[in-house]
Amino acid sequence: MRWLNGISVTDIAGAVLAVFAIWLAGQVPSLEIAWVMAVLALTVFLFAFEVVPVDVAALSVMVLLGLTTLLAPAMGLDSGLVPIEHLFDGFASNAVISIIAVMIIGAALDKTGLMTRVASLIMRVGGRTEARIIPLVSSAVAAVSSFMQNVGAAALFLPLVSRISARTGLPMSRLLMPMGFCAILGGTITMVGSSPLILLNDLIKTANQGLPPEQRLAPFGLFSVAPIGLALVATGILFFVLAGRFALPARDHLKLLGAGDPMAYYAETYGVSDFSVHEARVPAGAPLAGLSVDAIERRWNLRVIAVEKGDGVRLGTSGVDRTLGIEQGTLLGILGTEERVTRFVAETGIELRPELEIFAEALSPQRAGIAEIVIPPGSGVVGKSARDLFMRKVYGLSLLAIRRGDDTLTYATGGVRDLPFKPGDTLVVHTAWADLARLESNRDFVVVTTEYPHEELRPHKLPVALLFFALSLGLVLFSDLMLSVALLTGAVGMVLSGVLSIDEAYEAVSWKTVFLLASLIPLGLAVEQSGTAAWIAQATLTALGEVPIWVIQAALAVLATFFTLVMSNVGATVLLVPLAVKMALGAGADPAMFALTVGIATSNSFLIPTHQVNALIMVPGGYRVPDYLRAGGIMTVLFLVVSLLMLNLVF
Repeated sequence: MRWLNGISVTDIAGAVLAVFAIWLAGQVPSLEIAWVMAVLALTVFLFAFEVVPVDVAALSVMVLLGLTTLLAPAMGLDSGLVPIEHLFDGFASNAVISIIAVMIIGAALDKTGLMTRVASLIMRVGGRTEARIIPLVSSAVAAVSSFMQNVGAAALFLPLVSRISARTGLPMSRLLMPMGFCAILGGTITMVGSSPLILLNDLIKTANQGLPPEQRLAPFGLFSVAPIGLALVATGILFFVLAGRFALPARDHLKLLGAGDPMAYYAETYGVSDFSVHEARVPAGAPLAGLSVDAIERRWNLRVIAVEKGDGVRLGTSGVDRTLGIEQGTLLGILGTEERVTRFVAETGIELRPELEIFAEALSPQRAGIAEIVIPPGSGVVGKSARDLFMRKVYGLSLLAIRRGDDTLTYATGGVRDLPFKPGDTLVVHTAWADLARLESNRDFVVVTTEYPHEELRPHKLPVALLFFALSLGLVLFSDLMLSVALLTGAVGMVLSGVLSIDEAYEAVSWKTVFLLASLIPLGLAVEQSGTAAWIAQATLTALGEVPIWVIQAALAVLATFFTLVMSNVGATVLLVPLAVKMALGAGADPAMFALTVGIATSNSFLIPTHQVNALIMVPGGYRVPDYLRAGGIMTVLFLVVSLLMLNLVF
């Protein structure tokens, strides 16, 4: 948006932030804190207005912090804002290595087909609507997150949401943010669900050393926070179900067949338009019973691309034979124009289902679709027709159209399968992607469509994948091993056992997410070590003065929310819990409740993609920073209101 004389909103915001930083420099107690606040203001500006991509912004801030070591004398400092030897610690941090490991574990479980099965179960229960799928996915990820680090739970559910998106047609951007936010909220259900809550009891023990016996705090039990966490999860689910259509973007970043609309392309190029896939059941007494697939296709000019007769879905190579007999109760996957499908239903009494159920996975865009194939000179199929070749049975190709020069013959007009092939013919076919991948090595065909999911599932590896997943989960829950080491054990096990190849493991990692998180860790270090965080906290308390206890508690929650956006939630907890205990004792409040307020509020990380979960879902969901500001802003306020209300009701 441009204003007068080419001045934009971004320019004005940058100028306002610059003026604010200059004013703030005169308020802070040291020059070092002034520089850290300036870097913070720059980071907020880069993130909020997306002057450059967020990962580039984070890298730029990290480099800037590194350059302060060289520029320290000119800045009036004795040393850089971050010790240069710790500048790249983020890339070896426990959090970043854990994210890499859990992405690999999630990809391995997906490769076995496990996520496909879970997606099928969720869709059978929840159907294909946001209002039913979001509660199921969100509650499931929250339950897992209550006993596992929330970024791990979110990474495991990422391929599951991708499956559901592909099968339902719902954009990833409408599903990933509810899943991600509820993964964060799920960490507040138990005392082992998030790092701040795990740390809280240790901090309470430390605080007790300086308190008289009558004022010492009792540690919290495993499920002490469950009522608060469950209320927060329920709030998050209700928010997205009731207001998700207004708060969430509707961007579909699933591009399976290249840029543009493939159906529009085939309609324009070949005249193959207005066709769609349907699922239908042959009822008792229907005239179809006893007919073969070939007879049905010849009479009604349709394509039977999948069959289920009670013995499993038949699709692709050796799946649907034209001589296959149809019986009552048989389920058919039919491809045809709306006009012909309507006529077929009217004349046969077949039961057309409103949406794909049994064939939902097999015929999803992730597994099958429309492709182009060219017959090259010297091909062994020249002079033979699709009927002669048993093309569907042998190659897994259902022929829809042939383009020869300027002429196009389609299945809707009939005779397309009886036309002998000539060199240069372009075939439009419906095929399973696995069959198309095998065809790429066949010299009788040239596969033109190359942008499709080359997926090779390994269901036989499911037991060993579950073994290594259980091993990692067991190490996380029942040992004192670092989270990163526990998860890497499972990730390396997946590679060594052949569930994933090492190349597939590298591809499973979102390196943009890794660089985003690792580059922001030095900024949190600067905020903490420079005394900036402590100064902000003390200045806030001083500004409050004499106010009711609930106002002090609310201010503490807001302060914890702010700190967790610009530094690690562990660092924010370590800094604020001792302060919270002192505030409570001074105000005559319950110090345990104030300490727990900090432990809960440091999970209120929805505004910007600095939290690990938000960074994880940003790329696959196609989100931008304004998307987080809009949905995350509302969620932040709801979190504060519900958590403070529940804290005072329960404690």
